Amino acid sequence: MATARARITTPPLVHPREQEIAELVARGMTNNDIATALVIGRRTVESHLENILKKLGLTSRTQVASWLSGRPPRSP
Repeated sequence: MATARARITTPPLVHPREQEIAELVARGMTNNDIATALVIGRRTVESHLENILKKLGLTSRTQVASWLSGRPPRSP
């Protein structure tokens, strides 16, 4: 009888900039606020947020905040 092995999956890799944007989304900041704070374009923020949602299989900013609350804080 073969032993069943648990399938080990690793979470999708979220790049440091995406992590930073996710943290700002969790604080309730708008895309414009994030763009201003990080000195990047609003469209760049939108692209990062789209990537975050896609990588994590999420559909809303609220879900990003919930996902982030279940993760350890980003190291400095």
